Amino acid sequence: SYIIASRRLLEALDSDLEGHDLTMADYEVMAQLSDAPGRRMRMSELAELSMLSKSRLSHRMKVMEKAGWLRREECLEDRRGYWAVMTDKGWKAIVAAAPSHVASVRTRFIDQLSVKEQERRFGAALAAAFLRRFAAT
Repeated sequence: SYIIASRRLLEALDSDLEGHDLTMADYEVMAQLSDAPGRRMRMSELAELSMLSKSRLSHRMKVMEKAGWLRREECLEDRRGYWAVMTDKGWKAIVAAAPSHVASVRTRFIDQLSVKEQERRFGAALAAAFLRRFAAT
């Protein structure tokens, strides 16, 4: 079923990232930040884009801060808010992990679909954009 297949895919991708000391959750958060201006983003926006609850993101942030990949900065414009900021160490970690992660996604998912299936599921433009974006990383 879909649930089993998607769970197995995520477990495999998670396993592939272990060599970089990253989890899929770490990678997803760091990928969002790597694309953000200044590699920083408001915590609330990052939670939304990463599809994590604010409490789940806060937990992930603690782990990634301890690893030295991210840090929180107080938002001067809104004292209630914080910025999530990728450190140089975090940037190096995601740059190092990206090629093997992209290859894994391609091998385990994209390449399993025919060109027609890719176009039907993603649309030709989206599939091409995905491959361009991550092939360049």
